[in-house]
Amino acid sequence: MTIAPEAPAPLRFLSLEITGRCQFTCPSHCYAQAGPGRTHGSMNKADWCRVLEEAVLLGARTVQLIGGEPTLHPDFGDLVAHALGLGLNIRVYSNSYRVRERHWAVLARPRVSLATTVYSDDPTEHDAITGRPGSHAATVGNVAEALRRGVDVSVTVVDLGGGQRAEQARTAMLALGVGGVHLDRVRAVGNAARGNVTPFSALCGRCGIGKAAILPDGSVAVCEIGRSLTGGSVAAGASLADVLASARWAEVTARIPRRPGADPCAPDCAPTNDTCGPAKGDTCGPAEDE
Repeated sequence: MTIAPEAPAPLRFLSLEITGRCQFTCPSHCYAQAGPGRTHGSMNKADWCRVLEEAVLLGARTVQLIGGEPTLHPDFGDLVAHALGLGLNIRVYSNSYRVRERHWAVLARPRVSLATTVYSDDPTEHDAITGRPGSHAATVGNVAEALRRGVDVSVTVVDLGGGQRAEQARTAMLALGVGGVHLDRVRAVGNAARGNVTPFSALCGRCGIGKAAILPDGSVAVCEIGRSLTGGSVAAGASLADVLASARWAEVTARIPRRPGADPCAPDCAPTNDTCGPAKGDTCGPAEDE
């Protein structure tokens, strides 16, 4: 069945996956299959700036820079500055492993927030999950530094199961003084999919509703988690508005099972921070949870 497109789908939130490079490998669960050997992709600075400008015209209020590790991109600071100049709010989703002084200057700017992930209060368990020795000490240390500097910071604890000390990690982050701590569980995407196509059950049911994600090659996906569900590309000067108004985008988003009243997934595809209240310690599960 062909779904007839209408006007471009409205945007509130846009994720820009500006790089596939990361200091971690997260062998058991990284949805983007990022790592030290990955590249920044084929989108250049001018491409990302153009997309940001289009996003504002389409109604976006918040943009998330993600990866991989977004601070590894050589144009990270310039992209944040450009987005702020357009009046956007910026959410930087970082592993917080290595935050250089120039990055702190960016993160401390008004309308910029930092989000990161912690897996355990046990350094050995955390480091095994990220595939990087010393990652727990570095990440937790930089979360503490962000709080000291007055940076708006939130933490998601992703539970991979198997007795992982996820709840203890959440408690430790709250004790550290983080105001927004969310508990989520791993999605069967990327490294966690074990070669399978992204199942619809891994999605929250709100993908593509007021949100989209642009991958390092310019592909426009319904969200980072639903990265196999793409509706076009903004590479080579192509228009984001044209993608969101296309029959292909309408057909892709129509395939996603919708759940009435569904909350967005966290951490990486949450368009707002006002659902799944971290103070309650609840989990916004994917479709298979209901």
